[in-house]
Amino acid sequence: MNKIDQSPPGFEEQLLTDLTAHVARRAEMASAARPVGRRTRFLHGWRFAGAFGLAVTLTAGALVVQTMRVGDQSPPAASASEILRLAADAALQQPELTARPDQYVFTESLATIRDRPDSGPYRTIRNQLWQSAGGVAYTQARYRPETDPNGWGELKVLRIDDAADPDKELDAFQPPAYHGDLPTDPDELLRYLREHPVDLFLPEGADEEAVYGDESMPYTTARSMLRGYVPPRALAALYELLAREPGATVISGDVVDAAGRHGVAIRMPGVIGGNEDFLFDRDTHVFLGTRGSVVRNGKESLHSAAALLRIAIVDRPGQLP
Repeated sequence: MNKIDQSPPGFEEQLLTDLTAHVARRAEMASAARPVGRRTRFLHGWRFAGAFGLAVTLTAGALVVQTMRVGDQSPPAASASEILRLAADAALQQPELTARPDQYVFTESLATIRDRPDSGPYRTIRNQLWQSAGGVAYTQARYRPETDPNGWGELKVLRIDDAADPDKELDAFQPPAYHGDLPTDPDELLRYLREHPVDLFLPEGADEEAVYGDESMPYTTARSMLRGYVPPRALAALYELLAREPGATVISGDVVDAAGRHGVAIRMPGVIGGNEDFLFDRDTHVFLGTRGSVVRNGKESLHSAAALLRIAIVDRPGQLP
């Protein structure tokens, strides 16, 4: 998580405590079930929270937090897998963008956030992000209040924080934001994602083998790629793969994203301390964005929502398409 995206005091520490306890239980289960001679794989990485993400996007195994739903309780019209397959069809209709490793994936989004997960006013902020296509430079961003068209802040370099020391910044670049080398067949994509998991910035003492070896890890990696750019055919395969993930559910009722667009929300499994929803247009099934909520004392409250407005390839940070 970048310094510009700080969690409320004590919030991240509690999530990391929950994650450590969960990983320890997963490790015990994995050790009991692991066949003799299994190759051990240890990885170091970073938390893949987006520009307005929370630590609740950390996942480990197939833990599902059962909470109250946000919205009315009318029955959903389709299952999560059906909606994701419709999203795969919609992806094939999108134009394809190409990028060199030295270029940047530009995204503009509208985010509704609040500083505390259980109180405080919501703010709507416009966010412009420049992510390195090849993972060879730091991400840069600028923000402004949606109520002030001339209120853009300075361009800022976003770096990765050390979970063990929040005041320490790591030297590692963020992963590539352009995913042009992904397989376009869902089965091949699954094998690829198993061999190339997204790096997670796990707390000290976590069993990395249990986390990265979990069956849910390829789906975690697939979802993380939606924060960058995936070409149409590979994006279709990615949605087809996510349609197979057990535990995803459709949120009942109409959903409105941070930009006021009506859609349908799919609640993703495996989130600790809250929920993460992916939003798709109700008619076209094009990806709209995400929203995150937190759970305190059995009560769920919206913390942030980000609506993707546009995406493009540019040559340098600060350049607009």
